[in-house]
Amino acid sequence: MATSIRISASRLELPRGPRVVPMNAKRIVVADDLVPVLKTISELLQPSFDLVATASDGAAALELTLKFQPDLVVLDISMPVMSGIEVAEELTRQGSKTKIVFLTAHQDADILKACQAAGGLGYVVKLSMVTDLIPAINAALAGRPFVSRFSSQ
Repeated sequence: MATSIRISASRLELPRGPRVVPMNAKRIVVADDLVPVLKTISELLQPSFDLVATASDGAAALELTLKFQPDLVVLDISMPVMSGIEVAEELTRQGSKTKIVFLTAHQDADILKACQAAGGLGYVVKLSMVTDLIPAINAALAGRPFVSRFSSQ
């Protein structure tokens, strides 16, 4: 049984109690500076994926992704220390094979292009997270792009 580890800027936490991970589940690291968002993502992913670690800032996300070499990392764009785009650029620079899905509040074509240039295959708008995150992860794991629809404003 896998053990999930959470590293924040200042501490390391092991989860309480055992959890069941499906056989051959894809390993995922999630980074977002908002605890309620991390909790929601964890609840969405844990039935089908092996959530190996969560991070609350970009530097921790980079460290955990390099350490655990997950199949995929979900990165918030706006995080303390390093942005999700900076994390993705560094992972790409270091030759990481980890697939990248961005999770963001930004519905902006220029930011989308920057995420794609940084190596992101998925771009999920937080307003559509419940419906779009798992399809985006599955598409990215298959090497296909996924972009949430932007709402008309």
